[in-house]
Amino acid sequence: MLRVGLTGGLGSGKSTVAAMLRERGAYLIEADALGRALMRPGQAVYSEIVEHFGPEVVQPNGQLDRARLAELAFRDGRVQDLNAIVHPATIEAQRLKMDEIFARDPAAVAVVESALIFEVLRDARARKETETAMSQLRGRLDRIVVVTAPDELKIARYAARISPGGASRATAEADARLRLKHQIPDAEKAAQADYVLDNSGDLATLQAQVTALWERLRAESNNSPTNLSLQ
Repeated sequence: MLRVGLTGGLGSGKSTVAAMLRERGAYLIEADALGRALMRPGQAVYSEIVEHFGPEVVQPNGQLDRARLAELAFRDGRVQDLNAIVHPATIEAQRLKMDEIFARDPAAVAVVESALIFEVLRDARARKETETAMSQLRGRLDRIVVVTAPDELKIARYAARISPGGASRATAEADARLRLKHQIPDAEKAAQADYVLDNSGDLATLQAQVTALWERLRAESNNSPTNLSLQ
């Protein structure tokens, strides 16, 4: 069994890498999907967000207005407030998912796709946390893979995804630059990673890197003890 964290800044291509790994046999756990589920009405995370950010982040149908919430968090410097609410619950949900996977398949390679693995650790250190899920996240992962790309390419990819028709492209690019300011630079992440994938080239080049990575991860999983725990 092997617990792998897959990370990279917005527009880096980590979701593309995640899909490639899943095609090769990895069990994929998407942190964003877990977070969205925890932010639904009736969930404790939802209630805490509304209490902290106010009713203006709630749509008439009762769902969170995620765009408004992101605007408040990034514009007003409250990103860490939001992360402190969402991340601990998301990390716990990841643990439960991994436990389920390894119970079914002890030789599994479970990949957690998350944009903010290193940022979670940075923020926990800034708050001087030592015994929380956020501060201990690195110890819950056997390997970390970072997907890198030049910032301008990330911004272009993000803008193309957010405004595929070209409308409001300048707004999307500005949003990307603001988000990147809150993310740790690739060079710092790469220095702390076990594996680095360079996604500045074409898809075929990335595919070749992922194939080589998958062979390493599968071999390491087969050579790992089966009594690892996220506890």
